[in-house]
Amino acid sequence: MYAKPMRLELTEPILHDDLVEQCKRGDSRAFTAIYQKYAKAMYNTSLRIVNHTGDAEDVIQEAFTDAFRSLDDFSYKSTFGAWLKRIVINKSINQLRKRKMDLIDIEKTNVGNVVEDEEPNEEELALKVEDIKKAVGLLPNGYRTVLTLYLFEGYDQEEIAEILGVSHATVRTQYMRAKKKLLQYIKLGEL
Repeated sequence: MYAKPMRLELTEPILHDDLVEQCKRGDSRAFTAIYQKYAKAMYNTSLRIVNHTGDAEDVIQEAFTDAFRSLDDFSYKSTFGAWLKRIVINKSINQLRKRKMDLIDIEKTNVGNVVEDEEPNEEELALKVEDIKKAVGLLPNGYRTVLTLYLFEGYDQEEIAEILGVSHATVRTQYMRAKKKLLQYIKLGEL
């Protein structure tokens, strides 16, 4: 006699957020509370991508303005924070595009045929957080964006390729080069 396997739900339903619902009704205190709840984290997300405080501040203002204007489109398919973060990331990438981010589609060049140097030693990355932040800030825009979206924001390489409008090979190459450059900065003490 076998026991019938239990069916587990892989996702929990996303509960309605009272603050979001209050905002949808036009409660100005709720708008302020949401801004205070998410502004710092969203600013940090943007800053890691754009690497410029003024640009990050602009991105945050635009992101919150767009989010508040589009609250009726928010349908709890994700948490409000995840929905807002997606807006911030997209606006940050658009800000970089305005500055002509240096992402080159590897498939359109012969660079993909070049043999990469050996893999960097991952254990060497276990350094002080501030040193790594400084080193990430020194990376070229394209490298920093791919590295940030992958390591800090948790996107996989296919998602990053879609977000940036480039091939998966380009993202993979940019990520590998970013890691290598990051290690060079750290090893050489160029911080």
